[in-house]
Amino acid sequence: MPDKPAPRSLRGLSKRKIILFKGISIVLIPLLILVFAEMLLRVFSYGDNLSLFVDYKGDNNYLVLNPDASKKYFTELQIATGGNNEIFKKKKGDSTIRIFVLGESTTIGYPYFHNGSFHRWLQYRLAHNYPDKNFEIINLSLTAVNSYTVLGFAKEVVNYQPDAVLIYTGHNEYYGALGAASTQSLGSNPRIINFILSLRDLRLAQLIINIYSGFKQNTAPPESKYGESRMELMVAKQEIPLHSDLYEKGVVQFRDNMDAVMKLFSKRHIPLFVSNLISNEKDLKPFISFGPAVKFPAFETALKEGEDAFSKKDFDQAEVWLKKANGLYSFNALCNYKLGQTAYNKGDFETAKKYMIKAKDLDGLRFRAPEQFNEVIVQLCNKYPETHLVDTKAAFETSTDHHIIGGELTVDHVHPDLKGYAIMSDVFYEALKKYKIIPEPGGNAMDFKHLVKNMPENKIDSIAGVYRILNLKKRWPYNDPHATDSIKIQTEEDTLAYKLVFEKIKWANIMDNVFNYYVNNHDLLKARNILENLSLEYPADPELYQRVAMLSGELNDTGNIIYNLKRSFNLAPSFDKARYLFVNYLKNDKPADAIRYINYAMNNNQSGFDLTSLKNNTEQLIQLQTQYLRDTTNVPVLLQITKAYAGMGNNDGTAKYAGKILAADPKNKEAQLIEARLNNKSVK
Repeated sequence: MPDKPAPRSLRGLSKRKIILFKGISIVLIPLLILVFAEMLLRVFSYGDNLSLFVDYKGDNNYLVLNPDASKKYFTELQIATGGNNEIFKKKKGDSTIRIFVLGESTTIGYPYFHNGSFHRWLQYRLAHNYPDKNFEIINLSLTAVNSYTVLGFAKEVVNYQPDAVLIYTGHNEYYGALGAASTQSLGSNPRIINFILSLRDLRLAQLIINIYSGFKQNTAPPESKYGESRMELMVAKQEIPLHSDLYEKGVVQFRDNMDAVMKLFSKRHIPLFVSNLISNEKDLKPFISFGPAVKFPAFETALKEGEDAFSKKDFDQAEVWLKKANGLYSFNALCNYKLGQTAYNKGDFETAKKYMIKAKDLDGLRFRAPEQFNEVIVQLCNKYPETHLVDTKAAFETSTDHHIIGGELTVDHVHPDLKGYAIMSDVFYEALKKYKIIPEPGGNAMDFKHLVKNMPENKIDSIAGVYRILNLKKRWPYNDPHATDSIKIQTEEDTLAYKLVFEKIKWANIMDNVFNYYVNNHDLLKARNILENLSLEYPADPELYQRVAMLSGELNDTGNIIYNLKRSFNLAPSFDKARYLFVNYLKNDKPADAIRYINYAMNNNQSGFDLTSLKNNTEQLIQLQTQYLRDTTNVPVLLQITKAYAGMGNNDGTAKYAGKILAADPKNKEAQLIEARLNNKSVK
């Protein structure tokens, strides 16, 4: 049979060109089909927008963390986690310092969340120490994620003009989303996983993943999903021996991803602050301890004898038996932990620390990052010049007994308590100062001691944190069936905290309830604390600052009146706020600060008040105070200042300077007359 003639369109083409044309067609046609399918899915609004930020619904001048952003990193979307809703302006202001925070559950402030987290302690301190600067601190951390999410978020953060980026991550490398031993896995090669992640913005990729996720969910044993915590749901492989293949995969994953993060920020010349990791070494028994490769009765016997002696507080005998067991097999986590406890009780704290850290590293259930991760962090920070190590571990050790981190600053295996989060914020604060992200503050700057004292207390969040930890310890891997027995509902705060944790009532609703409770009980200080907590949660809301200022007025707290009114005015200026501000500044003898608000009030005066005389007197006061500072014993200048304040009707300023005159010239008749008039007395 003769060969079929080539189509007319191909006649005259060489055989080589025909092959090339067919090859292009083979590649191009499937590609066009994929592009068409992607477009079709988008037209019908299938899938999610997985970009890091979306417009804030309350004001499209702001951006906020996309609630769907985490779905990119979970293979089972129903257990994807959410983060904070901290808004920031699309157009960054000239006086704005923008700081992004990346990490996992510790970084978001578990078990307290909200103002328990280290970044809120930092936010509060920065706002008070630099009142004329606007700080945008945007925490993008999520629970149950790791360095894959940190890297993915970092790739987008670089485009939003950060002045600094703060990172604390590493404890979830094995069991967090896409971790080396996680149920939410896409393999173990970081490069392949990161390539797959780059495709997940495509709706077609989301369709395939959703089909896979649905199939996986339908084929899983029904009982496997009930009664399990997220911790348990995330763990695919519980037993990971030190330096095993799976352990090393976690190390490689952490090193590769963190190296990529640091390289990314370094290329863009963005200052990066990476903290090393802390965990409970002293007060946490290892979850999983591996015995000898071949079970030696002698090891088991020696370990049991050592534990028995320890329980009887015979620490010398315990040390003998435990060292014997350790000599037979030195890789048992429990044996090393007991040796650490024994050394601690004998006062040998250096030895105790070595054993306890080794016990942590040998723990087969890897909810605590091994020390090797801290070594990786140090190595990588040294590699990139604009990446700075934040030594949180050293700060915690300094603040604990005998430099061994335990239950004094932690609530479980890795999460700090409130004091721990305060310390963490202090280390980042000092690092930001050291590397000139923030200038040296003025003489009245809030130091760490005053931060701890002044940070507005929120009993609801504190109690809720306790409840969350008790609930955690009731479940795997702690498995304490009586953990929640200690919960006693005795106060209104207890009730509301219980509703927040166990009944999943929204935090904002709980705050509204507790605020009303405090107001009805005339506890204005606690009521103000709640408003201050809300202003940290919603820093772009001018009404909250104004409400704090008003309550501060009822508490006669002038400093907080001015601070909060200024913040409210900067967000939404008004004549009334300006009037309150200049009155309070003049009352506190700060005419140079008052003049700005007098000028604003004059230019936006809808009340009909004549402020010309007030402005002239204030300008005169500024000049007189300049003269006074040159010579604080100049009585004629002091007298002019006194009369200027008297002319304004400012009794506080009048009394202050009349007192200064009498201190310099006790027989000054004019000052005596002014003081007597203020006190409704006659001058003899």
